[in-house]
Amino acid sequence: MIAELKSLNIELMVSIWPTVDKRAENYPEMLEKGYLIRVDRGMRTVMEFQGNTVHFDSTNPGARKFVWEKAKANYFDKGIKVFWLDEAEPEYTAYDFDNYRYHAGSNLAIGNIYPLEYARTFYEGQTAAGQENVVNLLRCAWAGSQKFGALVWSGDIASSWGSFRNQLTAGLQMGIAGIPWWTTDIGGFHGGDPNDEHFRELFVRWFQWGTFCPVMRLHGDREPHKPQHGTTGGATCTSGADNEVWSYGPEIEAICKKYMLLREEMREYTRGLMREAHEKGTPVIRTCFYEFPTDPKCWEVDDQYLYGNKYLCAPVLRAGCTSREVYFPRGTKWKLLGGSDVYEGGQTRDANCPLDTMPVFVRQDQ
Repeated sequence: MIAELKSLNIELMVSIWPTVDKRAENYPEMLEKGYLIRVDRGMRTVMEFQGNTVHFDSTNPGARKFVWEKAKANYFDKGIKVFWLDEAEPEYTAYDFDNYRYHAGSNLAIGNIYPLEYARTFYEGQTAAGQENVVNLLRCAWAGSQKFGALVWSGDIASSWGSFRNQLTAGLQMGIAGIPWWTTDIGGFHGGDPNDEHFRELFVRWFQWGTFCPVMRLHGDREPHKPQHGTTGGATCTSGADNEVWSYGPEIEAICKKYMLLREEMREYTRGLMREAHEKGTPVIRTCFYEFPTDPKCWEVDDQYLYGNKYLCAPVLRAGCTSREVYFPRGTKWKLLGGSDVYEGGQTRDANCPLDTMPVFVRQDQ
């Protein structure tokens, strides 16, 4: 199957969770060797999702080696070269942080490095096996995670306008913090019915914004869920509704197609931004003050940003919005993407934004 997908230019990604079920064949050995997170009190069961599970201890070099060797034998050696490292915080059923103890120390002292060491587990294994250009998707990060090929996504967020607005802030701050490879579930993860006109509006606005994010990625658990098949294993986690762009009706599909083609047109530009991020740590999506630090207004604007240094992006963050204010930073002119209108920097103007359009402007001094 993997070979067949590769022949179609499709790269298969495998989702890995750091949890180990107590019934798993590897559990006794990992327990005996100290490869699992311990507890100072009570039973060592930290999650009950699809079984009683314990997390492997990513701060333990032996545990990292053990987990990678299993992943290598069962996935990497079969052709899998990219991994979805989910649940990287890690998530607990009960967040009694004072109760969990890692190889490197107590959770209270060092718990935040777990996602970094989780990313290291696969990065070091992949590079040692000869792979170059390692990029793995993780649900959490810490300072330094970018060294280990971590593409961070913002987690299982709500499908709501408030959540959408939060993603803009989160992505810009992640870049400023030195983690430029960042993405989000377009449309949010929890909820959203593709047949609901209100959700369709949110979805298409999110999709437009996703075009000008470091990674454009569609994912979500849509409603209504499909009927359950079977009673064991993953069967208890029912599948969500269809979430392809054509699942939202012909009007939305046409808008999404327009923006997918636009993203494709920017392929080489985006690759340049990724190179810059790799070599200099430069954010891919940038606050206005990052590019225009001497413009006082750029330190106040928080609902628009730049994709690289060329595109000024003004996402539509409210329902029913058909126009929005855009501030044009000083020192250059700005031309409407796909249009002829040109605006002098240093002014705020209204920009039209019917459903099929997110206002984007091209910097003219380059």
